[in-house]
Amino acid sequence: MPTDQPDDLDLQSEYEKQAESVCTDSLTGLYNHGFFCASFEREVKRSIRDGTSFTLALIEVDSLHLYNKLYGHVKGDHALKKIGSIISDNIRQVDLAARYSGAMFANLLIQADSAASLAVAERIRIAIEDEFLNKLTVSIGIASFPENAKDTETLFNVAKQALTQAKLRGKNRCHVVEPTTSFDTKTTPRVLIVDDEPRNIKLLKALLLSMDYEVLSAESGQHALAIVDNTDLDLILLDIMMPGIDGYEVCKRIKSDSVKRMIPIVMVTALDDLESKVKAIENGADDFITKPPSKMELLARTKSLIRTKKLNENLACTENVLFALANAVEAKDKYTESHTKRVSSIALALGVKLRLSQQEIDSLKIAGILHDIGKIGVPDSILNKKGPLAKDEWEIIKTHTTIGHNICLPLEKTLGPALEAIRHHHEKLDGSGYPDGLIADEISLVSRIMAVADIFEALISDRPYRKGLSTKQAFDILREEADAGKIDTKIVNYLIEMIEAPG
Repeated sequence: MPTDQPDDLDLQSEYEKQAESVCTDSLTGLYNHGFFCASFEREVKRSIRDGTSFTLALIEVDSLHLYNKLYGHVKGDHALKKIGSIISDNIRQVDLAARYSGAMFANLLIQADSAASLAVAERIRIAIEDEFLNKLTVSIGIASFPENAKDTETLFNVAKQALTQAKLRGKNRCHVVEPTTSFDTKTTPRVLIVDDEPRNIKLLKALLLSMDYEVLSAESGQHALAIVDNTDLDLILLDIMMPGIDGYEVCKRIKSDSVKRMIPIVMVTALDDLESKVKAIENGADDFITKPPSKMELLARTKSLIRTKKLNENLACTENVLFALANAVEAKDKYTESHTKRVSSIALALGVKLRLSQQEIDSLKIAGILHDIGKIGVPDSILNKKGPLAKDEWEIIKTHTTIGHNICLPLEKTLGPALEAIRHHHEKLDGSGYPDGLIADEISLVSRIMAVADIFEALISDRPYRKGLSTKQAFDILREEADAGKIDTKIVNYLIEMIEAPG
């Protein structure tokens, strides 16, 4: 006899569905913040009781705010759901994945050390990068219990610091906390030997230990890259002929990393032909030593390159001071929070699309972060004024280009084309810009790209005197400016094509 009442299986299914909804995030289907926190506490207690370990991985979507601005919040929500699915697909059943907050996810990787967890995190990062064709990426911070902390609060904070490091190092990367990260007072130079022959490692290690160097070793290119990503090194002695990833590829990957590329790399190889040396130079090698190495030659070159790295680090510290000043500017102007990072991302993407040289692409990234540094000299009352600026206030605002140029001038040789862009990102092709009234080709390509990226990001962002415009409205204004001969039409078209591309 037909009935409207559900059978026992239906009741059980409905009950499980309702019970599960209390623990899950409605958008992604992963566990929610509350369930994660309870599980986190429980896992720490179990780890202490059983003497086991686990790892916390914090995964944050890079520049989700900009993605939402460009494509809309509906598409942004779809992206978060897809990212949640990718995370879930790349962990074991015993592990736990949760949506911790808006753009942040959290993984508890049970009985997994930092090395195993890094492999999982890299798999997730690459899958997301491929899914969104680099338009959305994630940064991941990894910390292990009890290796890095003795309680939940400390472990979470340490993982958050690792996440911050991943973002500071350029985003779209993983960073693992080492046991001594917070207390590392390393003064002894640290050298990595990479060779698939244990005998060669033993020989080089004996020579370097005589100089009181700290020596690490790797027997494959993959192992070397993992060490480089999570260890502060002063020099790498790298074999060329290795199975899997050879020395050329290892060198290329390290030198393409904006943080790690200052590590000197010496190719130690039995190959002595000119073609091999040229190929090594093309991939970024700093020097060569032929096997078997002379002790005097090895130690002399090692000592020289380590000294050079220390000098370069001093320059990098000065750059970091400038970046800190740039962050201070954003703290002064609450309406342009993260503006410089978004401009940097847009300009960098344009540089890649226009197939610029690596130096120009690097300059775009740096100029994007530093272009408004001169606003440190503009009063807060003007930066945050809610009404229109008076003529004299506008003249003060315009001085930020020359102030920024003067602040960065001591690093002229290091900054290269970025210094021009800091001064000239408000110049117009028709000569109506400032501070120098340049015309057409007098404005460098890097500066013209910066101008378009800066205008676009400013248009779609909330300002003290108006709400942010839609992407379409911003495109219309950019086209008008280009048609009037003020900004570069080609760059505007590339920007629109890049943002409107599906994906």
